[in-house]
Amino acid sequence: MQFATQTGNPWSATEFRAELYALEGSYWDRHPFHRRLHEGRLDKEHLRLWAANRWYYQRCLPQKDAAIIANCPLPEVRRQWLARIVYHDGVDAESGGAQKWLRLAEAVGLGREEVLSERLVLPGVRFAVDAYLDFARRRPWLEAVASGLTELFSPNLLVYRLGRMREHYPWIAEDGFAYFTARIDVVGDEGRSLLDLVVAHAETRAQQEACVAALAFKCAVLQGILDSLDYHTGGRW
Repeated sequence: MQFATQTGNPWSATEFRAELYALEGSYWDRHPFHRRLHEGRLDKEHLRLWAANRWYYQRCLPQKDAAIIANCPLPEVRRQWLARIVYHDGVDAESGGAQKWLRLAEAVGLGREEVLSERLVLPGVRFAVDAYLDFARRRPWLEAVASGLTELFSPNLLVYRLGRMREHYPWIAEDGFAYFTARIDVVGDEGRSLLDLVVAHAETRAQQEACVAALAFKCAVLQGILDSLDYHTGGRW
């Protein structure tokens, strides 16, 4: 993937936002695996595989955020970004988004140690998630931040998923949905503040195009995760 190949005049803020939003069609909400999930066509073993593999992505997020902080020279951005690590890792061993995901894994029938061992993580999922973490470590902080703009596309998906899972998988205890209920409350504001940050700091056309490419890369990572799950659960392949 190439980043920042143009040298033209910067887009206006409106044009830049439009270029980023144009990638919404590449988001993973329309993926065949997610359609199967939302239509109730996954059995318990499929749901367990999904939860275990999504865990690998979830536990990568605070590491990705730490890489952004390490690469960012701006203290005001580092202070703002630190809250994201706390959100995922929590303030202690019993709180945080990662712990809420483990509760979902337990609610679908997985043992916590089984999830933490990562023995159920598929090679394709591991490859995609590791590539995302490597991207955050190696690329400029602004591009790594821009890759997270998938948050702009997720609020409606989270609400829809929660409703469909409650409908089609009533055997999942309500406590297992804590990750989704908590995330719905914050993701909209996070996405908007993230967009404002990217627009403010991408000052050149090259930086803007690199941010668009970074978001496209993140969408490809998410698609790759679901491609692997779809294949291993008897989907479209």
